[in-house]
Amino acid sequence: MTTLSSFNISSRRYLGNKTKLLPFILNITNKNCKNIKSVADIFSGTGVVASAFIDKIIYTNDILQSNYFCNVAWFSPENYDENKIKFLLNDFNKYDKNENNYMRENFADTYFSAKVCSKIGFIRESIENLKESDKINEKEKAILITSLIYAMDKIAATCGHYDAYRKNAKLVNEINLTLPQFYNKLNTNNRCFNKDANELIEEIYADLIYIDPPYNSRQYSDTYHLLENIATWKKPQVFGVARKMDRSMIKSKYCSNTANDTFVNLISNINAKYILLSYNNMFTKGNNRSNAKISDEVIIQSLSTRGEVSIFSQEHKAFSTGKSNIKDNYERLFLCKCR
Repeated sequence: MTTLSSFNISSRRYLGNKTKLLPFILNITNKNCKNIKSVADIFSGTGVVASAFIDKIIYTNDILQSNYFCNVAWFSPENYDENKIKFLLNDFNKYDKNENNYMRENFADTYFSAKVCSKIGFIRESIENLKESDKINEKEKAILITSLIYAMDKIAATCGHYDAYRKNAKLVNEINLTLPQFYNKLNTNNRCFNKDANELIEEIYADLIYIDPPYNSRQYSDTYHLLENIATWKKPQVFGVARKMDRSMIKSKYCSNTANDTFVNLISNINAKYILLSYNNMFTKGNNRSNAKISDEVIIQSLSTRGEVSIFSQEHKAFSTGKSNIKDNYERLFLCKCR
């Protein structure tokens, strides 16, 4: 069996990724939060922030199944067979055909070459068949999908998202799956959710609840539609130049004009010792797409109804597509010690 290379949780390109901010987040929580045994990351994305609390009980949640599967792979305490995973990844990597399938029919020579699309489609269909025949469990399925997502992300002809592909880009003709760097000694009480955060918050308690909602009008369902399509594997009809499917059911209210009301509702229903919100200072600094949707006034007022609020900030470069040069951008942490 061929030795597989590996990847870690922060290897994905992802808008709003907090990898570089982890020292800031940990410094604030270590200095200001007492007796934290459980942490809920309810807009978990790739799960990077949750990984910083790997010694705690972790609850992750994301409305996108593509992120949910990755969180299950990293954090679910369900048992898995690592040798089985290695065997399957090696077997998938041997595929070298140009067969037609859903992926090739709909995405050939866009984000990936036609040949790579054949391989992606074959791998994803194989994972589904393995699960349906009970040859892998839910965690093993999640690990295989996570490996596929990270491999796709590494070679996609994009600028880090799937709102568009780079036309005339040189497409590679090979994709190789690698092995996640698993965490050891996961807490057996860890749980991963795939729900609307405002609904989930009424069902859970955690000592620290970390909130990192979308900041502006850019919908993650638009940005990562292709990875979501792969994760759900319902083979929907796709349309437009970017080859997007219907995403109406996974649109976030935090990217719309209802963001303020949605946030107030969320905060009012939280059950925790501490609430920690990440939110930048882009409320009026960018363009219509990049401006933050929730005002500082609403943030402070709603958090203040729950307890004592402290604000910490650190300079942090905003995401840019290259068409803007926004300076003096700060990431803020709003920490509420609940009454």
